[in-house]
Amino acid sequence: MADIKKLCENLEKNGFHAVYFDTAKEAADYLDAKLDGRTIGMGGSMTIKDMGLVDRLPTHNTFYSHWTGSTHEQAAGAEVYLSSVNGVAETGELINIDGTGNRVASTIYGHKELYLIVGINKVESSFEQALWRARNIASPKNAQRLGVQTPCAAKGDRCYDCNSPQRICKALTVLWRKPNAISYAEVILVGESLGY
Repeated sequence: MADIKKLCENLEKNGFHAVYFDTAKEAADYLDAKLDGRTIGMGGSMTIKDMGLVDRLPTHNTFYSHWTGSTHEQAAGAEVYLSSVNGVAETGELINIDGTGNRVASTIYGHKELYLIVGINKVESSFEQALWRARNIASPKNAQRLGVQTPCAAKGDRCYDCNSPQRICKALTVLWRKPNAISYAEVILVGESLGY
């Protein structure tokens, strides 16, 4: 069982504001109320989509996502950026793997505020386990969802470190601390399984 208190303390020590909600609905209501009249960008995130925020936030914000017909460049230019992560360690490291690079780039630079929404299923006790999770659980599931021709999509069991032309694992980021260029970064932890 994840030690949420320890994780929140370590995230705060690393420069991230950390909040916890028992349910995805509570977290979605919190973000929907907090982000009003803003310009928001989002990369591909099943977590955020499943929470209903892709439908809710555009009703009272300017919202950019390739899932809603905007470009990656528009999302990259937004004041606020929303994402999830593929793995988080109780020691405070946040891990993401990306194919295009838009999502990992936007968690490092270009936005005034960053919000990372993380389901309990993505929390691991150590950095090594969180990295393993990102590579061997999240990435194969994303590859299957995207329908790419890779060994991990075909078998769904682990990363094969393949050389497939359709490989989606091309960039890896680890946020050890809040990046300097981002004024405010918040990790929203949810006590339910969300995304991959």
